[in-house]
Formats: sequence, structure tokens, C-alpha cells
Amino acid sequence: MTGPETKAAIEWLTSVAPDPGACRWEWERNPHGIALLPAGRRWDVLILPGELGYPTFDVLTRLIDRPGPVLADFGESRMGFFVPPGTVSRWIGTGVRGCGRGTWIVVPYPGRATGGVRWLIPPDGSGTLTDAVLLELAMHEAAGATAREARGAHEGWDPREGRPES
Repeated sequence: MTGPETKAAIEWLTSVAPDPGACRWEWERNPHGIALLPAGRRWDVLILPGELGYPTFDVLTRLIDRPGPVLADFGESRMGFFVPPGTVSRWIGTGVRGCGRGTWIVVPYPGRATGGVRWLIPPDGSGTLTDAVLLELAMHEAAGATAREARGAHEGWDPREGRPES
């Protein structure tokens, strides 16, 4: 991220903090480069298990040029998609953890490597979020593709070729 983009992202993220100055101070001095920020004000976060999150991310980035911010942990076990506030209160799907009003998330400093979480797509400062309906469609497509691959492997079919493996 460039200087102005990073500054805009920091301003956008810290705008939800109870004390934006303290949040910036925490980011600058915390050896992990992270801060806790409240969800539910400018965004909610839908957290997918990695085995669904990464295929969903692939589908989503093929559908649109720039989804909203996306976080991932370094263990590859979870991914967090920033969606419009209020999404969590209406989310019905299972296996997805929702962070909305009343919850806090670990957020790394934009543009800096951290220890536990990282930005796959950092915020750009404009308020761009992933449309929850589009995210759900990407999840369905990813889950279907994963199931087809698993079924094909189980039955001796190569799902990429559409025929039995040689």
C-alpha cells in the first residue's frame, strides 16, 4: 500500500475505535502490530473456516475486481470478510462465525506484516465492503466445486478433465 492509501485505511479503521488516537498509538507500539476494533459500526465481519474461505476468496476475486477488506490468520485456518454492518444479525448460514455489534476483532496495521493476522485485501479507506449476497453466492460456488472435486476423487474421476483418471 502506498502512503496516502495507508493513511486513508488507518483513518477509516480507527474511526470506529472508542479512542482513535489510542488505537494508532497501540498499532505503533504493539510488537505484534495489531489492535482490537469494534465490529458492527462501519462493518461486520464474517469469519469462514479456511477450507471454505480460500476457495470462496478465489471465486469472489474472479467475480469482482476489488472486494472489501479480507483478513486471514497465519495458520490458514480462518478468513474474515468485511461486510456491511447489520449483516451478522441477518445471517442464517451455518459454519460461519459472525462478528457484529458488541464484538471486537483483531486488526493488523495496514501495510505492515504482523504476527497473527494479515490482510489478504487491505482496506482502501473508501469504505468498500463485500456485498453479503455476493459473498454468499461465492461461498455456494466454492462449496459446490469442493464437493465435486471430493466426489470425483472418491469415484476415481479427475474433476478437471471430466473423465476417469489415467
